[in-house]
Amino acid sequence: MAPSETWTAATPETAPQATGRELFRREVLAGLRQSPKRIPSKFFYDRRGSELFDRICTLPEYYPTRTELAILARHGPALGARLGPRAEIIELGAGSTLKIRRLLAHLEHPAAYVPVDISAEYLAAQARELQADYPALPVRPVAADFMASFTIPDPADHLLHSVAFFPGSTLGNLSRAERHAFLARVARHVAGRAPRPGALLIGLDLHKERAVLERAYNDRAGVTAAFNLNLLLRLRRELGADLDPTAFAHHAFYNELERRIEMHLVSRRRQTLYIGSQAFPLRRGETIHTENSYKFDVTEFDAQARTHGFVPRATWTDQRRWFALHYLELNP
Repeated sequence: MAPSETWTAATPETAPQATGRELFRREVLAGLRQSPKRIPSKFFYDRRGSELFDRICTLPEYYPTRTELAILARHGPALGARLGPRAEIIELGAGSTLKIRRLLAHLEHPAAYVPVDISAEYLAAQARELQADYPALPVRPVAADFMASFTIPDPADHLLHSVAFFPGSTLGNLSRAERHAFLARVARHVAGRAPRPGALLIGLDLHKERAVLERAYNDRAGVTAAFNLNLLLRLRRELGADLDPTAFAHHAFYNELERRIEMHLVSRRRQTLYIGSQAFPLRRGETIHTENSYKFDVTEFDAQARTHGFVPRATWTDQRRWFALHYLELNP
């Protein structure tokens, strides 16, 4: 991509209702009142959580990131041809810039990059780094929860194609109902922004052996455990929670019936967690459910996506068929 002009990465536009501490407090309290107790996985991603997740992505047991990166590298030219020139990439739950860099390497004169992430501080730092390496690319970060309402910046000049990019099989963190809401929202975001029909480029972690899945979420170095337990440190730091993080353990397993990995924080003893005046007793062995990671069949996903106007156009997988990068376009 030959620089023709220099852009400055903007300070992330922030959706206060999606990133504020009050929302964090409200959703945590609501989740802890449920039975079983739960905390939404989106709250893993404060700055420390985002850094730990980046480390997870480099672990030998955690295959999704390196497998998806290999697909991006191997099929980059085909991806670039599909997306075409002057494409705008809206990356949802952007995190680090590792994957978008692989994609940008194969795009012809991309029109703009719009990373959307709930961790505003981490998002701003990543956007600045990318902007320094791609001075001709308009980088327009938006600090928001992609599962809530937020505003995307106005379309870039000479835009030909608007593409939502959702790598990492983050879709697996959502329930079936939440997936429907997500797909409907994506369709609204990319529809009518450009001459070509809007599109979705999405990474899907496919069904595979239990042992492979459980190793990926129980690494020997304990980084995934630290990532899970960091949520407790965030509760204590941001919400003033009275709790002992050492009184909890990380637990991840494959739920065969639901076809998903589940992550939990397990209470090592009988205890009470306090947030302000709210008390939450926990029995020894009781858990707080922190994440689901559903595994997919591409055909089943296609059927759900079609109900929101998306038409499958191409799928790229690795040789073991562990992971798929799937491209869909809205009906014109």
